[in-house]
Amino acid sequence: MEAAYRENFEQLEQMLNTQGGKYNLELIKKAYECCVAAHKGQLRSSKEEFYMHPFNVAKIVISLGMDSQSIAAALLHDTVEDTEITLEYINKEFGEEVALIVDGVTKLGKINYSSKEQLQAENLRKMLIAMAKDIRVIIIKLADRLHNMRTIDAVPDYKQREKSLETLEVFAPIAHRLGIRQIKEELEDLSIKHLDPVAYSEIEELLKIKKGERQQLLENIQEKISSRLKEVIPDVNVSIQARIKSIHGIYRKMYVQNRDFDEIYDIYALRIITDTVADCYNILGLMHELFRPLPGRFKDYISMPKPNRYQSLHTTVIGREAVPFEIQIRTFEMHHTAEYGIAAHWKYKEGIETRNETMESQLSWVRQILENQAENGDSSEIISTIKVDLNQEDVFAVTPKGDVINLPAGSTVIDFAFAIHSAVGVKMMGAKVNGRIVPINHVVKTGEVIEILTTNQAGHGPGRDWVNIAVTNQAKTKIRAWFKRERRTENIESGKAALEAEFRRNSIVLPDDAMREFLEDLAAKQRFSSVEDFYAAIGYGGVSVTKIMPRVKDDYSKIIKSSKPEPLQIKTVERRNNSGSVVVDGLHDCLFKFSKCCAPLPGDEIIGFITRGHGVSIHKRDCNNVPVDLSTASEPGRWVTAHWGKNIQTTSFVSTLRVLGVDRDGFLADITTMLYNMHVSLHAVNARPTKDGNSIIVVTLSAENVEHLKSIITHMEKIHGVFSVDRINQ
Repeated sequence: MEAAYRENFEQLEQMLNTQGGKYNLELIKKAYECCVAAHKGQLRSSKEEFYMHPFNVAKIVISLGMDSQSIAAALLHDTVEDTEITLEYINKEFGEEVALIVDGVTKLGKINYSSKEQLQAENLRKMLIAMAKDIRVIIIKLADRLHNMRTIDAVPDYKQREKSLETLEVFAPIAHRLGIRQIKEELEDLSIKHLDPVAYSEIEELLKIKKGERQQLLENIQEKISSRLKEVIPDVNVSIQARIKSIHGIYRKMYVQNRDFDEIYDIYALRIITDTVADCYNILGLMHELFRPLPGRFKDYISMPKPNRYQSLHTTVIGREAVPFEIQIRTFEMHHTAEYGIAAHWKYKEGIETRNETMESQLSWVRQILENQAENGDSSEIISTIKVDLNQEDVFAVTPKGDVINLPAGSTVIDFAFAIHSAVGVKMMGAKVNGRIVPINHVVKTGEVIEILTTNQAGHGPGRDWVNIAVTNQAKTKIRAWFKRERRTENIESGKAALEAEFRRNSIVLPDDAMREFLEDLAAKQRFSSVEDFYAAIGYGGVSVTKIMPRVKDDYSKIIKSSKPEPLQIKTVERRNNSGSVVVDGLHDCLFKFSKCCAPLPGDEIIGFITRGHGVSIHKRDCNNVPVDLSTASEPGRWVTAHWGKNIQTTSFVSTLRVLGVDRDGFLADITTMLYNMHVSLHAVNARPTKDGNSIIVVTLSAENVEHLKSIITHMEKIHGVFSVDRINQ
């Protein structure tokens, strides 16, 4: 190895020595050499040698106390994706464990998906599947994302925002659920720094200004606490630390909850760490004697741990200085878990190859996400679950038997029922909170005792609106699964109606045989064995019509282009005035004609004007040539009442439309194709550009009546680039 490469490896060795565990240095060194050789000649966006990225990821993994296989996988995690190294080679040279981890971290970039969202969802799904087998996959992925965020300034601004948003919505919540606080908070702060740099700088400046004021105060309080503990319980072993809230934590309270910086009581906090749980509660009592506790600001996470296994006592107190501050009390073991999360429970480096119960329970949410996605069949639900279920503070409610149920903030009693068991959820007919009946959209609050009222009545089940009321994806998935099983016929009908409505809205029209073939192909692409199964999935909510429409429209456009329809014939239609199509009051079997100035259609309010030698001219009542007040007309006696008769037998009423839209390639073609698909006869087309870069297209066509013309206008308005469609005089 060259000198620089050797120096970097020595850094890894020094870090490993400080960790104090047993490491396979031969494996780690071999992985490092392979990483350097594989990435030789590759540069990052910052112009730094590429191997420095996996090197720094490995350093983060070591700091979390992970094992030799994790460190080796961290060094090799980009080789399969970005170099000629194959997974088979890694398996052969570094072992099956390392290969499994590298495969789980590797993206699915070589597979084509219809959208970035689907690609992101599939990447997450693969990662979670690998994570369920081996938790080291996600720990390396979090370390990978953390180093990328630390060096994100080298990429374009739009990529910075895109990656920062994904980090904030997906990876930080995963780090939170795994309890890895140091990674979670740094990911959040780096994300906010690039998503809202102005707010980030403002908070950073406020922290600097306030630090001097609060530093002395905290030191005085720390000294007071230390003296009191030595006086009352001199034998207790304690460590007192000061803590500053993360910038993202302050950001959420200032800009999301609209609170002033000075109204946030837990910006600065003191953390008291001791040996036992009994000591924690004894110290809590002393703190409440020493300072006045603020009502409603005490949280006991020791007796009710968070889902990520975080345990601590939190209390906000106020001293003689009248400045509120938070005190956190926990054991040394709890503190280690709070800092390192699931990595704190790692047993591989101790030679134990079976995961303990704590680790299994912390991974239960991964299995739940995968089970929900398997039932629902929509991988995009994974992203939604992480955003909603993992990205919020939890509330704790209790069943009448005393079981504690953890739910995301904002959850309803529907979510509570399904969290107990899916059978309880589908049988729910109501709920009681603290003994009182509440509506099913009642939002659960911490400490509430909730009783779910159920029924065994045959045919009873959740309402369709429950999917919109529920907050957790677990509840939504179970509700959809119930409708999928129990309401197939109803689902098929509602799904078919929803799809047909969306087709009409997007001007997707095909002959019956072609439409059936189109639907069968669409169902197959969505992984359904029949069109009916596809309809049913739409009906119970397993498939979102709006999500699949961009792909459907692309497929439809290909069919239209490949079918090569016959050119539209611009033709003149001879108007035949049939007796009985228009009735003129007081005149029988009169000769009449439709005026060209307003081109009335069946359904329009009409009026007649007796001409000299040409019968009665029929106008729209709101035509510009018809006086608003007939009494003011020069010859009011020549205006006669007219209305449409019952015997309208023509399909050649001519109307003219003016379309205003963007002057783009294919604009006129899109309009004529739409008319062809609706079987509308076209008589004349005139297009011209405007000075402001737009285009005006005047179309003369045949319409059966007003409703038909309105339908044509509605379809035109949905064409990309159309601003407005107006009916005009000829």
